[in-house]
Parts: sequence; structure tokens; C-alpha cells
Amino acid sequence: MKTSLLFFYLFLPFCLLSQTGNIQGSISDENGLYLPGASVVLPSINKGAITDFDGRFTLVNVPVGTYSLKVMYLGYNDLNREITVNANETIEVALFVEPKNIELNGVVVSAYGSGGQAKALNTQKNNLNITNVVSTDQIGKFPDANIGDAVKRIPGITMQVDQGEARNIIVRGLSPQLNSVTLNGSRVPSAEGDNRNVQMDLIPADMIQTIEVSKAVTPDMDGDALGGSVNLITRTSPQGFRISTNIGSGINFITDKAILNGSLLVGDRNDNGKFGWMISASVNDNDFGSDNIEAEWTDEFEYYTGSDDAEGEPILEEVEVDPYVNVFEQREYLVQRIRRSFSVNMDYKFDANNTVFLKTMYNWRDDRENRFRLEHEILDGEDIELGDFTITDGVPTRFPVEVKRQSKGGINNSRNKNRRLEDQRMQNYTLGGDHLWGALKVDWMTSYAKASEERLNERYAEFESEYIVNNDVFNTRYPRFFVADADDAGLDNFEYGEITEENQYTEEEDVNVFVNFEIPADFFGKGDGTVKFGARGRFKSKLRDNDFYEFDLEDDYPTLSAVPVKDYSDPDFLAGSQYKIGSFASEEWLGNLNLENGESVPDEFLRANFDVKEDVFAGYAMTNQKISDKMGVLVGVRLEATKVTATGNQIEDEENVIGEITEENSYVNLLPGVHFKYDLDNSTILRFAWTNTLARPNYADLVPSLDIVSGDEEIYVGNPDLEATTSMNFDLMAEHYFESVGLLSGGVFFKDIDNFIYTFQGETVDDFYGEGTEGFEIYQPLNGEGATVFGLEFAFQRQLDFLPGFAKNLSLYVNYTYLTSSANGIRNEDGEEREDIDLPNTSPNMFNGSLAYADKKFSARLSANFSDSYIDEIGGNDFEDRYYDTQMFLDLNASFNISSNLSIYADLNNITNQPLRYFQGVKERTQQMEFYGQRLTFGIKYDLFRGKNK
Repeated sequence: MKTSLLFFYLFLPFCLLSQTGNIQGSISDENGLYLPGASVVLPSINKGAITDFDGRFTLVNVPVGTYSLKVMYLGYNDLNREITVNANETIEVALFVEPKNIELNGVVVSAYGSGGQAKALNTQKNNLNITNVVSTDQIGKFPDANIGDAVKRIPGITMQVDQGEARNIIVRGLSPQLNSVTLNGSRVPSAEGDNRNVQMDLIPADMIQTIEVSKAVTPDMDGDALGGSVNLITRTSPQGFRISTNIGSGINFITDKAILNGSLLVGDRNDNGKFGWMISASVNDNDFGSDNIEAEWTDEFEYYTGSDDAEGEPILEEVEVDPYVNVFEQREYLVQRIRRSFSVNMDYKFDANNTVFLKTMYNWRDDRENRFRLEHEILDGEDIELGDFTITDGVPTRFPVEVKRQSKGGINNSRNKNRRLEDQRMQNYTLGGDHLWGALKVDWMTSYAKASEERLNERYAEFESEYIVNNDVFNTRYPRFFVADADDAGLDNFEYGEITEENQYTEEEDVNVFVNFEIPADFFGKGDGTVKFGARGRFKSKLRDNDFYEFDLEDDYPTLSAVPVKDYSDPDFLAGSQYKIGSFASEEWLGNLNLENGESVPDEFLRANFDVKEDVFAGYAMTNQKISDKMGVLVGVRLEATKVTATGNQIEDEENVIGEITEENSYVNLLPGVHFKYDLDNSTILRFAWTNTLARPNYADLVPSLDIVSGDEEIYVGNPDLEATTSMNFDLMAEHYFESVGLLSGGVFFKDIDNFIYTFQGETVDDFYGEGTEGFEIYQPLNGEGATVFGLEFAFQRQLDFLPGFAKNLSLYVNYTYLTSSANGIRNEDGEEREDIDLPNTSPNMFNGSLAYADKKFSARLSANFSDSYIDEIGGNDFEDRYYDTQMFLDLNASFNISSNLSIYADLNNITNQPLRYFQGVKERTQQMEFYGQRLTFGIKYDLFRGKNK
């Protein structure tokens, strides 16, 4: 009986269609640009809606009659418009709102340049779940060339960098593979070979209209967003003719090479408003590099005593030493990145009730790189005897080393240009529709996405020598080896080591299909309420296919002196002028080599190759209700079923493929969630959320591979039985929105995580993996028992319009996040559980801040981005743990409006010359330090919008 009543109640609106109609429309600003997050209400019947990212709204099941329709938007004057609703009809309206000026003590204050901030804050304010939103206008006010650099401005987010650009996103301290990234709601595939990380630096910032970070996901969103979900929304078709272009240049101070960039956007809508289109393109050519030093630390030292035991094994004497560097590298990178992006978006409105759209994006990045590496590795153990080394105060200060000079490049053709070419592409094609059938709203979408990374003809030439070095032990942050006798480092002493060429290809394909249904259902009689349900299928495949060849050219090039060389020593080397890298085989020589009949080296690629298929079927149901005039609730549940088929190689003695191994695994996750939103008043909101999320294992970890490396006594094992990491999340947030377009917010969150994944390192206790494998070092991904994350967030942004004189045009943007975490079930190399260890990638302190000035003509902004150090990779013990060090970026940008459509700008990035730095165990032990220098860009922007008549 109860089921019948519920069914009747839910579908009662369809029985009353003859007495009701619908209202559908759009909200735009004074320039005719769509406004997302606007509140549209019919006060007399307490019914309302929020505009979507395209500025559109729908009110269904409105009783026949004449109403006053009210539009409210932070930073804009309220608008009232009389609307007449007819039976069985959908009324279309296009409304325009005007920005307001704030009057303080009789002085009228204008919020210059706050339109982008208003769009973001209105959307964030009216979302029921906890989100952070950044609009394209806001992005343009920071000197951020790619989406990764733009996202790092959001509270609770930090980024891992690659060659000075933000690449991997960490949300609330959780690893990049634990977060989801979508493009217009469709998952972005990853071109990374061994993880699910989405390369955020692949997408130019000016191709995106809005970035929305959902920190508490709702049931209609993908559940695999343990840290959060980042949705990138592309630009939509304008409602009138628009052309926007940007032409710029600049310089990288590390190489003194030019930067070239440009973008173009053109769009329009036909006279009857049914068909809209938009084409955009962007290109950025950046020729730069980096200065790098790297070190490996150990606390063991032993030498050969000069005698063997009864079985002929060498007898080694162990010496007690303090931690010291046993491997030191200096690297010089020369990099050219050309980023291209193309987008075509179209939509067609058949009538007021039916619209279809097509959104496409193609990103293509060429990453060309030469790398010159000078490597020193201490000869110890049976390779040295007493008298070959000196130990001073417990630290080896003089010892023999094996030295390698390695040049990295590619073939000489029009694409590679003697450099290693990493060809990365990401494409997405989405077809969808929005329909209104009576009071039933239906939206659907199907998409195809593909990401690929191809590295062909990647070449390495290595020459080797042995000589005595001195160890500079006085500054562990800047370790250094230097030759004891300069004559020993002559080019004649570097003998042919190897010349290799490898090819790598990784691709991931995603096919997404989903449909959503929404009907009015007012359970509490407050005028608003919906029930929403739907289904989704996501079909993913990931392939990695690498090979590797070695060539014997020793007779042709016996020493480094027999080949053309270049000296890459730089007195302005950013890690310090004391580092002299010396001469290497030139990239032109390496690129012009005719390499034929190479010998395959299977141990270099067999373990990396795999083929994984992952199918996810999901369904959900939820309801959004007004419990009272002030409180709303969203409650629902999502069900996700996952099936994985993974194929890898079983390898013995590094090169013998015993055969392929294929394993299947499937599991089901039930993910309930509740979101509360309480409006203390029109400006102050309290939010609470209880959600459940998951993160699926990395593909490479799931592959059932087995690689026994007898020579190194190491075993690498995949784990197809890994369980997905799950988390129960609690969020509490308070927000106050200022009339002058600003925000003050604070909140706490807690995550209770099960089955997080880490790589175990330890010794085997028996011959389980074959005869003679006892005591081998084993590496295998395993599930930890559990982890917790607790955090605090604070954000403040507003124009300082209460200050006198010119200071009223200042604005402040700050946010701070504090995190603390713990992880259980992690075993060390001896199989013992480690205590007091943080969850990897949880930075305890994150801060963003900017101080800006803007008037009618001129604007400037000084921006800071800080993240504290955190454990990045768990070793076999705490001495081997790797940490990502503190980073502090400082950027400055300014612009001047020549006219309402034309402006010039200048940006200065990385003023602090912040390096990428890892340390081992303790902060003073540098493991890697890479400097990028400053970057200056400048240019001119033109933006013309000719809207339709209001």
C-alpha cells in the first residue's frame, strides 16, 4: 500500500499537466554573457531554480497564472519580470541583470573586475554540496598558462610540478590517483603508464570556462573521487557574436629563450536563437629547461678484505658510518614544449523543450627534451680494498667511483629535431541532450575520450670511467662529488658504455554513456523538491606497449674523445656555480647515428607492458528537498559495479617470457550520501555532508606480472587481488557571502579510509617464487589496513571597499588548509608494522594568497602559493622514505585596459625561483633538487561581444 501511494505521489505531476506549464530561460549580464549560479524564484508559490553553467534554468509544473519572476545574483541588482504561464506550454524568457554599485557612507564604490568572481561565488553559494568554483575570468587574473596552475589557487589543493609546470593534482592531501578529473562531466583519461593521474598541464587555461571542485560528491556523480572531483567545463556557445584573441611573447630566464603564445575564440548564434556555435584554438611554444642535482643516501659501507672463504665467496668487512651520499648525479635539461588545443562546440534548440549539443576538444603537446647526466656511484663491497678510501669522522670523504656521462636525445628529423619527443594527446567528443517531457526533465550524454603518449626513437649514449673523488660533506642540502685529480676526468678516460634506443606507447580509451531523469516531488510542502535517478556505463581500456634495443658501436666510438662533444658547464647553474657538469656527446651526433640491427633487452620493457580493461556500471537515486524555509537536504545512494580484466607477463631471469597471465576481478560498492544546507540568512550558509567514495587501484598495480631479476636478487610482483580504497567522509562548512562580491568561509572535514594501497618492500623468507629466491628483495603493491585524514579549511576574499581613497580598489584573496593524517598496516622490510607514519601526499599546511588592485584602467595582482613538505613515497624503512619538500611560489601580473575591448598584460612567474625538491628521511638530506628560474610573458588581448537585443 505504501509503495502504491509513493508511486502515485511521485507521478501526480503528470496527472495535472492540463493545469500547469513550464518556464525555461537564460540569465545574462549587461554584456550578454551567460551567468551561472543565478537564483530564479517565483516568490508567490515558493518555487525556484538555479541557472546552470550555461546560464540556463527550468521551472516545471508551474500552475497556470501570472507571476512575478525574481532573479537574484550576488553583485548584481535584483530583477523582477512578470511572466504568464499557460497550460501545457513551456514559456521561454531571456533576462538581463545589471551590476550594482555599493554605497558606503555616501560614497559609491564600483567593484572593478569582479564579474568573474561573482560568477564563481554565485555558483558556489547556490550549490547544495560543498564545492569551490573558479571562472575563466578569475583564471585570467592570475598568471596561469595551464589548468594545473589555475587549480592550485583553490583551497585544499596543491600540485606536483613537472619541469616547473603544475601537473598532478592533490585534493585535501590525497594522491592524484585518488581524485577524479572530468571534462563536461565525462572522465578525462590518463596518458600516464603506471597510474591514473591526469596530466593537468596538458590543457590550456584559456580553453576552460569554469573549474568546479566538488569536495563532497553527490550520488549523481562518479563515486571514484576519494579526495574530490574536478570538473572542467569548456566554453559554451555565446548568444551573440563574440571574438576574442590573445597574442603574446616572453622569455625564460634560465635559457634566455623566447616564449610564444596565442589564442582565438569565435562564436555566434543565428537570428532565431536556435543554433549556436563556438570555435576556439590555443597555442603555446615554450623553450626552457632546468638545472638538477640528485643524490641517494645510505648508512652502510663495506670493503673487500683481500681473501675468500672456503667456498670462494669474498669476505667483506663492514665499517660503521654516518649517512652519506653513495650515488650523486648532476643533470642539465633542455626542453621545448609546444601545447596546442582546439575546440568546437555547438548546440541546437529544436523548441523550448528539446536541445542537443556537441562539445569537442583536442589537446596535443610536443615535449622535446635533451638531458645530459653526470652520474657518480661509489665502488664498495668487493670492488674496493682497504686503502682505496678515506673515512673522516664517520663519513666517507674520498673513494673510487664509477662515473657515467649520458646524453639523451632523439633522431634527427622534422619532428624530433635531435631531441626525445614525447607526443601527448588528449581528445574528447561529447554528444548530449536536455529534454523536458511535461514535468519530467531528461538529460543524456555519450562521449568518447582518448589519451595517448608516444615516445619513439628515444636515444641514450653513455660513456664510463672510474676515478677517485672527494665528497663535499659540509652541506647536505647541496651534496657534491668532485674529481681528486683533474687529469683522471679527461675524455680519453671515458670508455664506450652503451648506446640504446627505446620506443614507448601508452593509450587509454574511455567510452561513457549516462542518462538522468528528474521529476518534481515536494515531500514537505515547501514548494520545491525533486527526485532524480539515472544510470551510467563507463568502459575503459588501457594499453602499454614498449620496446628497448641496445647497439654495439664500441669499435667505432671506443672513448668519448672519439665523438663530437659539447661542454654544458654553466657559471649560472641555478643549484650553484660549484657544479661543473662538463662535456657530453652532442645531441646532433646522437641524432644522426644510423642505428640498425640492435639487440632487444627485454628486462627493460617486459614488466611495463600490459593490457587492462575496466567496465563500470552505475545507478543512483536521490532526492533534493526543502525541509523548511531555511534548510534543504539531498539524500541518495549510488551503486557501482566494477569488472577488471588485466593481462601481464611472467618473466624469469629478466628476459625469458614464460607466458602471459590474465586475471579477472569484480566488486560492487554501495555509496550512500546525505547533504544538508541551512541558510541562516540570505548571506550566511551552513553545510554538512556525509558521503562515501572510493578509488580504484592503478592499472600497473593490478597487472598479474611476475619478474624475477636473479642478478639483482629482486622480485617484482603485481597484485590483481588489490581491493579498491574506500573512504567515509564527513564535512562541516560555514560560508558568509559579502554584498560587495566576496566570501568568508571555514570548515572541518574527516576521512576514514580503508584499504589504501602502498608498495611493500621486504625480503622473501622462502623459495616460494622458485628455487634460490629466498632472501630476494620483493616489491609488491599491497592494501594497508586503514588511514584517517582530518583537516581544517579557511577562505577569505573580497574587495576592500571599506578603505579610504585609492585603497578601496584593493582586494584580498587568501585561503589556508591544515591536514593531519595517520596510516596503519604498512609493513617495513622486516615485515613489522610501522607506527606514526602519515598517509603519503598529505601536506600538513597549504596556503594561497593574493593582493590585487583594480580600477577602470589598471589592475595588478601579487600571488603566493605555499604547500608544506610531506611523505611522497614509503621506503623499506624510515631512512629510505622519500619526501616532497616545502614549496613557495610567488607570481606577479598586471594589465592595462586601452579600451573596453583592448588590453595589454604582463606576467612574471616563479619570482622566488622555487625548486622541485625531494629529501630522504630528514629534511637536510637532498634527494633531488631541480631549478627552473623565472618566466616573463607579455601580450595584448582583444575581446568583442555583440549580444542580441535585450
